[in-house]
Amino acid sequence: MSDMALQHPYFGAFVFFVLTFGAFIGTTVISRFVSRKLARLDNEKLKLSIYECGPQVSKQPNKMSSQFYLYALLFILFDVEIIFMFPWAIDFKVLGMFGLVEMILFIVLLAIGFIYAWKKGALEWHSIK
Repeated sequence: MSDMALQHPYFGAFVFFVLTFGAFIGTTVISRFVSRKLARLDNEKLKLSIYECGPQVSKQPNKMSSQFYLYALLFILFDVEIIFMFPWAIDFKVLGMFGLVEMILFIVLLAIGFIYAWKKGALEWHSIK
């Protein structure tokens, strides 16, 4: 290996990445081998039977509303966008007028997304019937 490659500032990070990748693959292979050797392959009747005196399990239709998913998605979207405002607030004086204009544009785009979700009815709660 050349001297220039060893002196590169990211050489240590590259070596660390290669070693980590190798350790991940090695751990995965070893754990798969060990689990196949230690696992019991017989299906016991006890595992498949009802626990204590509970009722017979039956398949029930999914009554979970997709509205929960939509609320969570919107929350994460707007929450992550708001987090981007903290570094801007810290470096507000350094960024100057360019930073202010860019943050106003960011807030306008955020408001457009919020209004779009509101107009589409994504924030209205629908009851399950």
